Amino acid sequence: MKRRNLYIGVALAILSITACKPTLDEFTPSAGTKADFSKYIAIGNSLSAGFADGGLYLEGQKVAFPLLIAEQLQKVGGGEFKSPFFSEEQSNGSGYIRLKALVNGQPVTEQVADKLAYRSATPKLLTKYTDPINNLGVPGMRMDMAFAPGIGTAAGNMYFERLLPDGTPPTMNYFTYSTSQNHTFFTFSLGNNDVLGYATNGAVNEGPTTSLTSTALFNTLLNNYVTTLTAKGQKGVLATIPDVTSVPYFTTVTRQVLLAAVNAASTTKVTDIYIATKTGPRAATDQDFFVLPFSSAGLLGVPNANKIPYGLHPLNPVEDKYVLDTKEAIEVVARVNDFNKTIKSVAASKGLAVADVNAFLTSVKNGIRIDGLAVSAKYITGNGFSLDGIHLTPIGNALMANVFIEAINKTYGAQVPRLNISDFRGVKLP
Repeated sequence: MKRRNLYIGVALAILSITACKPTLDEFTPSAGTKADFSKYIAIGNSLSAGFADGGLYLEGQKVAFPLLIAEQLQKVGGGEFKSPFFSEEQSNGSGYIRLKALVNGQPVTEQVADKLAYRSATPKLLTKYTDPINNLGVPGMRMDMAFAPGIGTAAGNMYFERLLPDGTPPTMNYFTYSTSQNHTFFTFSLGNNDVLGYATNGAVNEGPTTSLTSTALFNTLLNNYVTTLTAKGQKGVLATIPDVTSVPYFTTVTRQVLLAAVNAASTTKVTDIYIATKTGPRAATDQDFFVLPFSSAGLLGVPNANKIPYGLHPLNPVEDKYVLDTKEAIEVVARVNDFNKTIKSVAASKGLAVADVNAFLTSVKNGIRIDGLAVSAKYITGNGFSLDGIHLTPIGNALMANVFIEAINKTYGAQVPRLNISDFRGVKLP
């Protein structure tokens, strides 16, 4: 009996010690002491703004990743975070596309055209929102345009013009606007449009939005930007630029998919799709990227005036703007890598955190599982990307926010809680 009581006593002692001992799973939210989250601003483009499904609208704005970050920062004492939301009456904003049906597994989309937020059709201008805001994301903004007159200013970008009070000089640029917010902390996510516009146009340069920013110019501008943002010792997070060839816009319409569609509708077997390149037409390979809009263009196989079917003969190849060919893809990826080297170098020189969006979205491409959800770059069913094949779903935004939060915690000794991904949706099905 005494021995049994001894065993019970030892067991209870061990239990008591174990109960008091902290576990590795315990997490106490904390801001740490290395960064001040009292006034957080987000600098960026369409991804920061909450753009999705080919448009900017209220539901997307409400799950923009900077807003999700801010909500988590508020759990450790962060300040208020305001976004330029569209009103409920104009909740569809610029308009967007939605999934109408799936026919034989193929998506049928439609344009949402009610409850829009335009105050002028010519020029096209959105309803003003001029209250103070923290989410400064402007769709279409590029690193080069942030400094220069033209399309990156109030006169050239309707999303930017919307945020500025009447009477603002039309030459007001985004750099001046975004660096004069009296912030204490920032996230910075600019630069992908400096590559993306060029890539989505098949590496055809047709003007400022489809040009490829030089590495030298990008380096100069980023250094200038970050030096200004940190002039008073502010901290922040710089985001790397994703590999644009890993998103559904480039991975959905493949050579094999096109050949299967042609052969399903033809009695004659077709073995090649021909594309125009800068060195002349050739047969496409599996290393060439057809852009997502080509699937709905309805051009493949349509004969020209000489009765040569489009894309099925070298004398009538798929136009260059619909294909990012192998050489062009190599050029684009190399430029992204160059930009990312600069981003990491500038962050290191200023003691800033880096959210490696490039590495994360590369891992998503082949599929990952987080919080019980499967996420990949598969169009519609992959959960991460919206119907335009570039911008994010609510799930994608939550994942992006967590990449930033992990960078904040790692660099600044904070313990900001992560978002639960299962609280968010993917593509909204009909």
